[in-house]
Amino acid sequence: MPKTPNPIDLHVGSRVRMRRILLGLTQERLGEALGVTFQQVQKYEKGTNRIGASRLQDMAKILDVPPSFFFEDAPTIDPMVPGGFSESKSADFVVDFLSTVEGLQLNKAFASIRDQKVRRRIVDLVVAIAAAEEPRSP
Repeated sequence: MPKTPNPIDLHVGSRVRMRRILLGLTQERLGEALGVTFQQVQKYEKGTNRIGASRLQDMAKILDVPPSFFFEDAPTIDPMVPGGFSESKSADFVVDFLSTVEGLQLNKAFASIRDQKVRRRIVDLVVAIAAAEEPRSP
């Protein structure tokens, strides 16, 4: 029976993937920079293999983030939850969205827009589209 990855390993891996994609790096290029195969990078990103402290420090340097970046919005130990972990549900969908190619493309493109008025109009447009997509109550 396959072992389920630890929630922290899953979260850290998803943050590695998100940052790697945001920078336009392939798994192969990140692996080369780390001295590992792209398959190993895949395993890190899926949480299948844990990332050691020194390797995480190397990743932080390569991906140009502080090591704490990988733990932002991570699951926390909660004695009230069986298994001990809980996650912020409001942060879950953001991390899930930013872990997709579309989410990263949208975020990167939006961040490159300098005009605040244009950014505000884009947000208003997306909010209006989302409201139109919501099912209407009878």
